[in-house]
Amino acid sequence: MEKIRGFEVAHGFEDKKINLPIRKTKYSAGYDIEAAEDTVIPSFKKGMNPTLVKTGLKAYMQEDEVLYLYNRSSNPKKKGLILANSVGVVDKDYYGNPDNDGHFMFAFYNIKDEDITIKKGEAIGQAIFQKFLIADYDDAQGERVGGFGSTSEK
Repeated sequence: MEKIRGFEVAHGFEDKKINLPIRKTKYSAGYDIEAAEDTVIPSFKKGMNPTLVKTGLKAYMQEDEVLYLYNRSSNPKKKGLILANSVGVVDKDYYGNPDNDGHFMFAFYNIKDEDITIKKGEAIGQAIFQKFLIADYDDAQGERVGGFGSTSEK
């Protein structure tokens, strides 16, 4: 069977009992993503970096597709968790990159007064595959050289 789009367990997580994402209903756009391990997200303090919550997953897709990572709608109110980048963008060429095999993570800030613990297997966000368009003058020829945050590296 030809692979069109989907999820796989990323290198280094093969023995961690990672569940591949599923949609809960036939009309759901998003695949529910779980945490790969217990993670403490500290209460926000000015100047701190977001906490990266590992998923243990990588995603493959077609050349004109992207995977968007969204927060769960209940996370801000119930847990005080907001995504540091509002929406995560996982490009096709992130899959299998030499730095981290394409392992994607969620970057959270915790706006509650107390630390929040995410448990392994807990749903942390949603992933949605989507087509994208390019501009008439586009002539992108670059190739990815690394993993997380590497798109602008030369």
